[in-house]
Amino acid sequence: MSKLILTHEVTGLGAPGDVIDVKPGYARNYLIPSGLAVAWTRGGEKQIDSIKAARAARELATVEEAQQLKARLEQAPVTLQVKAGQGGRLFGSVKASDVAAAVSAAGLGEIDKRKIELPSVIRATGSHEATVRLRDDVAATIALSVVAAR
Repeated sequence: MSKLILTHEVTGLGAPGDVIDVKPGYARNYLIPSGLAVAWTRGGEKQIDSIKAARAARELATVEEAQQLKARLEQAPVTLQVKAGQGGRLFGSVKASDVAAAVSAAGLGEIDKRKIELPSVIRATGSHEATVRLRDDVAATIALSVVAAR
């Protein structure tokens, strides 16, 4: 097993600053080259503290604020206008950054694109869903309405 320090959120493994044990191949071939983790060392304690401080600064201050933002996000669907061909097939796909921009443009608040999880690749117009992790204990589900740009 390889001991690593996560530098980014990895679904199923942990949050930034967590020390995890994973198989050597997963660490060597995916986590470290992707920049999601660094090797654990004794001097890494300072790095863990700085990662957790940065995470706390980005995180919403209170659970109440997160609950209010969750209520606003779940009220109505967010519309994304994208280039599409005939039959509703998109030229490309919808990314987390596109969802964050659409939420901001709708006046629902600012969301970090790294907190948005798309369950699958969105490559067609229609209704879709995305999950936003506002805090460790608060997640919102956004209804997305993907329409063809005119």
